[in-house]
Amino acid sequence: MSKTRDFQNLINEPGSFILPGAYDAMSARLIEEIGFKAIYATGAGISNAQLGWADVGLTSLKEVVDIVARMTEVTTKPIVVDGDTGFGNAINVLRTVREFERAGVAAIQMEDQVSPKKCGHFSGKEVISKEEMVGKIKAALDARHDENLAIMARTDALAVNGIEDALDRAHAYSEAGADIIFVEAPTTIDQLQQITHSLKGIPQVINLVEGGRTPLISLKEAEDLGFKIMLCANTVLRSAIKGITDSLRILKEEGSQENLLNLICTWEERQSLFKLNQIKEWEKKYLYSE
Repeated sequence: MSKTRDFQNLINEPGSFILPGAYDAMSARLIEEIGFKAIYATGAGISNAQLGWADVGLTSLKEVVDIVARMTEVTTKPIVVDGDTGFGNAINVLRTVREFERAGVAAIQMEDQVSPKKCGHFSGKEVISKEEMVGKIKAALDARHDENLAIMARTDALAVNGIEDALDRAHAYSEAGADIIFVEAPTTIDQLQQITHSLKGIPQVINLVEGGRTPLISLKEAEDLGFKIMLCANTVLRSAIKGITDSLRILKEEGSQENLLNLICTWEERQSLFKLNQIKEWEKKYLYSE
């Protein structure tokens, strides 16, 4: 079964699920190893980890495609890619979808921000017109070769124009053919309830950013509210930053690794994650065969 079909089954079967964010092949593989059902290729995480800059639209389509292709190569789980604004207008979206589809993704998220975009929980965002975004969604649907490739439409209008405009856009994006709707950065439980009530019956995303605008809730609470996907886009990246910082601080202050061993994986865990045994099997089969 294809990864696109796997993801369609996920969004259509009963129950909600957590979608953790990966920023490279290693973090994608870890998410699969722990047992999550799908992986999110986070635009913010890729910008942070690969460029060393904040999520303000600095990454190019080619950079993201290359990184996501490495993720799909080493994982069996469906990957949802953060496609930002589609990297341009509706004509650019045609190419964006084809590039991501060739890279092996199962779903593409696009948002209605003005390009260059900003993180959904940053201030100072701007949005394009509803009509322009509808055109982008239609272009995305026409560009895909696999009809199971899911299109996730995100609106950032709540922070810019208020909840009524955000809901109006969400309905328009669903009517245009988007498989999943994502109203970004609600700030209260009442707004969360208003969103799911208004869009009842449509698969929806709640994006939970630690320290962001949306209140942190559990998966059960998200499901009870009516959200299908609980997106935790940068939990993995931020835990990695904390772990690396703590390890480096001990190494710098103490000049020894003795007291940081509990902060790092074992030698065996590292080699297991990166499939050293598989490589050794290939060596025996291909390098040393008679």
